[in-house]
Amino acid sequence: MGLRLLLTSTLLLSWTASNSALKITSVNLSIEPNANVIRNTSVTLRCKAGVLAYGTEAPNRVYTIYKDDNVIYNKTTSSSEDFFYNLPEARVSNNGKYRCIINIMGEKMASDVVTLKVTGMSTPILRLNKANITEGEVVTATCLAPGETGSLLFSFYDGSKEVDKIGLNSNSVRFLPKGVGDHIIHCSYSVFIMPNLFKSQQSNAVTVKVKELSLEPILKISPQNNVYEGDTLNITCSVSDSREEYRDAELLLSQGNKILQSGNTSIHVSWTARATSLKLTIECWLYAGNVAKVDNKTVSVIELFSVPTLKMSPPEVFQGDSIRLICQSERLSYNRLGGENLIYSLEPLEYHMSRAGNGVFAGNAKTIDSNYTCTAAAKGIKKKSNVLTIRPKVSVSAPNIWVSGNAILWRKIEIFCLSNTGTPPITYTLWKTNEQKQIAIVQEFSKPANFTVYISEPEELIKYFCSANNGGKKPYLSDKLHAAVIEPMTEAHLMVLPISGDISEGNSVTLICSFKGTPPVTVRWFRDGDPNALETTTTKINTTNYPFILSKEHSDKYYCKAENRANSVESNRVNLVVGMAMWKKLLIPGIVILAVSSLVLVGFVLFIRSRRGKRETAAELSVKPASPKSDDSLTVTLTHDTEVYNAATDAASFYDDKEGRVTNGTRGSVASLPADIINRSSCSIPASV
Repeated sequence: MGLRLLLTSTLLLSWTASNSALKITSVNLSIEPNANVIRNTSVTLRCKAGVLAYGTEAPNRVYTIYKDDNVIYNKTTSSSEDFFYNLPEARVSNNGKYRCIINIMGEKMASDVVTLKVTGMSTPILRLNKANITEGEVVTATCLAPGETGSLLFSFYDGSKEVDKIGLNSNSVRFLPKGVGDHIIHCSYSVFIMPNLFKSQQSNAVTVKVKELSLEPILKISPQNNVYEGDTLNITCSVSDSREEYRDAELLLSQGNKILQSGNTSIHVSWTARATSLKLTIECWLYAGNVAKVDNKTVSVIELFSVPTLKMSPPEVFQGDSIRLICQSERLSYNRLGGENLIYSLEPLEYHMSRAGNGVFAGNAKTIDSNYTCTAAAKGIKKKSNVLTIRPKVSVSAPNIWVSGNAILWRKIEIFCLSNTGTPPITYTLWKTNEQKQIAIVQEFSKPANFTVYISEPEELIKYFCSANNGGKKPYLSDKLHAAVIEPMTEAHLMVLPISGDISEGNSVTLICSFKGTPPVTVRWFRDGDPNALETTTTKINTTNYPFILSKEHSDKYYCKAENRANSVESNRVNLVVGMAMWKKLLIPGIVILAVSSLVLVGFVLFIRSRRGKRETAAELSVKPASPKSDDSLTVTLTHDTEVYNAATDAASFYDDKEGRVTNGTRGSVASLPADIINRSSCSIPASV
């Protein structure tokens, strides 16, 4: 058992060592002989790897060469020697960034990126299939790039102008030299290595001689002078040479963008001239292969009559109004017309329009927009007028008049006037009684006119009204302006009831706030220094009140604030001083009488006690003589209790100034104690023996 465990451990250790001891320490990629070389230099990429391996057996190595992140070569070898990748006769197409990756038993490592730059490109060679051609022939050009590899893009030039660009790797092009004479043709190529483009020098130049095509188009027009509308023109379009080699030539006869006729060698057309402009241009086109030639002639055409104009009378109409549409050509060639009149027609000629003469149509305006045209005709020539759009106006309705916001006396007021119907522009006029005050012209539908006035009397506002007119026969009037005029709050006064009554605890008092201004008025009651209202009420009369039961805490200054839709005002301040309740007033004299009675009683008792003490002392003296050393007199000290007296004086002080009042800050009278009440703390009585 122990031997089996030892063998197993030995095999496991051997297997682990063979896999974990392999280590790639470095991979280096170099370019030989240099990273910057010229064309045709043989370049070698050397990939060198540093590997630490367990044992003597060399594992397989997989080398991968990348160019610009694309794999260009793979090789597996067991050799530990450096790996070489050759680029014989390097080209610009070999330019790029290279990298080497080695893979040994799943372990990989990549080298740093190295950049190869090859300079120098072969000179391109231009070949043409022919150098002498006739106008319209096509030339085939081939551009060669000897020995160049990679993605090639070829460009061909006629002088300095690029005529074509082809690629990739296509080097032949067919092109048409434009114009008679010598054309200098050359080419170049570019090697495309994303994202760069390496351009070669120019190729050899080849001269292409282009001979003019002998064919020419010929245009004949008869007559060419004194041509009027309606006259017949004889037009011939032909070719100058009708030899067999040009039997594929094509002729086209056109006027403007319109093809009149086409043919091979000769075209004849009889055509009626029409003066679409002061001059008529006819063109004869010849197409032979890739060649296009033209012969053109211009014929001046005199108008037989001008394009008619369609007008409406009157120029502005309202829905249902009578209208007349007049169609007329202003210029006529009377000699050519030979007394023939122009015939005018209206389109569309509907039931509500009727002919009222040659070129005159009468009827009534619709309730919607309408489009009309008219046509003038003579000698087979017809001309149509421009479209006349009739937009009948809608009459204004009687306007409404109102005030913006609140009409406040002694302030500026905005008055608005608006008709619910009516085609703009609408002229609004503001009147006061029969006097015109202001005018406003409104260009937009449903937009009111705005007038600003100043009101100094409440009865003044009802004198205003407005009128509206948009060109009709008469203006429409609004009703008179009915709006409440608000008089601003001008004053507020606060008073207290009762005026001279008992302002004392437990009694009822009423604060009355009176004011002047247009109701409804909101009244708020305040104590001085407190921003919160005691009470808020709204009234439609010019006075209101605030009743409450008095307590000692109600002593303060009070005021009211009255507010309507115009402004707010504050009243005067009233100082309310709350006096003592009646039962408290009656209690104080009783306390004083009781205190005085107590003092008298105490004094009397003390007096009786003092008299009794004297008699007892005299008796004792008569029985027991005095000592010879004793004094000749005896002093007896009597101490009086002063508590009752102090209570009386306190009561008198409490009673002082307890009368209720509404004042502006003056104090009431002071109640005084009787003068014979004296605060005595002790009394000495001499006694003789």
